[in-house]
Amino acid sequence: MSVTSNLNPQLISSFNSISTDQKLALLWFIYKEVGKSITPAAPGASTASPAVAEGLFQQVLGMSHEEQLQVQRDLVERTDNTISREYGALSDTTKLLFWYLLAQGMDRSEIIPMPENYNLEPQASQCLTQLQSLEYSEQITALRDLVADMGVNSNSIGNGN
Repeated sequence: MSVTSNLNPQLISSFNSISTDQKLALLWFIYKEVGKSITPAAPGASTASPAVAEGLFQQVLGMSHEEQLQVQRDLVERTDNTISREYGALSDTTKLLFWYLLAQGMDRSEIIPMPENYNLEPQASQCLTQLQSLEYSEQITALRDLVADMGVNSNSIGNGN
């Protein structure tokens, strides 16, 4: 069976079933492995708001490494706080751009870097393999789908934890 964009729900389901830190690691590995093709797409996307993504990135940049990691965990876990709400208000493409900026910051050690020799768990590795097997445009769509649900959408506040 060939992989098509119709399998994105399977990829998203797999992604949603891994731990918070594995999700963060997977996003990092995606940047490192697939980032060469994402690089021109994220910043140049017509629906992205680079100034907004950069503004949110600058807020995170001004924090300690421990706080930076907690912000990323809060986004993944949809913790209701100011940055999660600001993130939740972004377009999906701008959210993707924000994660791209975080990864670039990690590459420059401005954002808390991945621990050396960190390994993905098998399920997270499977997600990476699934993503890599997609066509370029499907990879971007899948990545956008992965980060779209993070943060807190103001419309969903008060609808459970």
